[in-house]
Amino acid sequence: MTETSEATANRPPSWVAPRGVTDKRAWGSLAVLLIGLFMSLLDTTIVNVALPTIRDSINANEATLAWIISGYALAFGLVLIPAGRIGDRYGHKWVFFTGLAVFTVASLFAGLAQNSTELIVARVLQGAGGGIFFPPVTAFIQLLFPPMKRGKAFAILGAVLGVSSALGPVVGGLLIQALGTSTGWRYIFFVNLPIGVVALVAAVIVLPKLVAGEKASMDIIGLLLLAGGLVAILVPLIQGQDEGWPLWTYLSLVGGAILIVLFALWELRLARRGSSPLVPPHLFSHPAFTGGTILALVYFAAFTSIFFTISLLWQAGLGHTALESGLVSIPFAVANIVGASQSDRVAQKLGRNVLVLGAALVAVGLIALWIIFLTVKPTDLTNWILLGPLAIAGFGNGFFIAPNSRFIVATVDRTEAGAASGVIGTMQRIGSAIGIAVVSSVLFGVANLSGLKTEVADKVAKALPEAMKSGDYATPAAAAKALGSQISQSSLATHFGDAATASMLVSAIFAIVALALVFTLPKRVNLH
Repeated sequence: MTETSEATANRPPSWVAPRGVTDKRAWGSLAVLLIGLFMSLLDTTIVNVALPTIRDSINANEATLAWIISGYALAFGLVLIPAGRIGDRYGHKWVFFTGLAVFTVASLFAGLAQNSTELIVARVLQGAGGGIFFPPVTAFIQLLFPPMKRGKAFAILGAVLGVSSALGPVVGGLLIQALGTSTGWRYIFFVNLPIGVVALVAAVIVLPKLVAGEKASMDIIGLLLLAGGLVAILVPLIQGQDEGWPLWTYLSLVGGAILIVLFALWELRLARRGSSPLVPPHLFSHPAFTGGTILALVYFAAFTSIFFTISLLWQAGLGHTALESGLVSIPFAVANIVGASQSDRVAQKLGRNVLVLGAALVAVGLIALWIIFLTVKPTDLTNWILLGPLAIAGFGNGFFIAPNSRFIVATVDRTEAGAASGVIGTMQRIGSAIGIAVVSSVLFGVANLSGLKTEVADKVAKALPEAMKSGDYATPAAAAKALGSQISQSSLATHFGDAATASMLVSAIFAIVALALVFTLPKRVNLH
């Protein structure tokens, strides 16, 4: 092949404006898409600050708190690839509408939930809805905008991602502060209802009917095997600590691993038959892509678990309000927005080193948080002490999140970019689910809350004689009540402080492994 013909073969396909789509309608469509996306991403981070109040309101156990986050992320990730293919076949407009409708209705059910089971089911449905309408967002940008304007559209998308993630904890804290801890958490879901209805009506009116034209078949068996394997692995990771690691937890882990192997064999079989597997096996013939997908999983396991740990420490352990917990995340959120806004420019100069810089900053920030938790008495912790490490991790996350997918996709042929993007998105969400499952198991295992009542009772009994001698209390009952409150708060702080220290170490280890995996990616790629 000559140099000219080779360049022609590698040239991206020319863009043709869809019939009836003006520049004004393209930007209007983007606005509608981003309303839905803003809602789903706001709901991802807003829930973290509500976890302790949810626990107290519906008497939820520790496993429920992990499922609220992990169930959402897992469902989101599993439907990404099928939703993209359905959009290619039947049109992205109605896939977006369907996903948004599912998400909105699930938000209503989540707000009305009366027990743990109802809330977990509602969150899984929310995640599935979000995963259904996410692929149409990027597909519409590719189809509606010419290459010269596409970068601006994706930049706006990135800004919405950053702002919605940043606002989540603060909005959640404000709602709970204003409406009370018993019912305020319900409004973090109810707030989606008016936004969802407006976005649904606008989607019907504004979004054009576009079909990419691909007619790939659906790999239902592959999806079921992958989902079954992941659920079989996540269930014992989340429930095992709460139930004392009975035999079924180990059998479930083994069964999950077997299902994942069967999934891989099934995908290979489909590929040999010329069908369309859920995850094309040939992508993994590129060693760098294999390393990149593991990087996506491990990195998202590291950073999505940070505020799960901090929110529980801040509220359940130290007795702060949901709003105060939300304010802790502001340095990370602001730094994340700043880092993301500069990531493209830095990537053009540094190439892969922008990911090295980002992952290194996240690792440094998490190690610093671990050292603080290890050396500072829990009751002495303040927002100001955590500000520096969280800002460092936020900058790193901003540098990393925006360009990482493009570097991983660049490890495969241009014709495989769409399939590679779907796999990476799925691995990111699976990483989030696994990260929360592992960190929650460590956190609640180290916290050992089941023995807290006995511990407090023993300490009260030992302290009671001296308290009565002091003359500060009229009766032993009054002394016991006052001592019980003081000792309980102190013990909770100690237990959650130790637990947060162990959990942050796990997150830091994930971040260090992610940093090492960055070096599997190519040094330079064409980001445009």
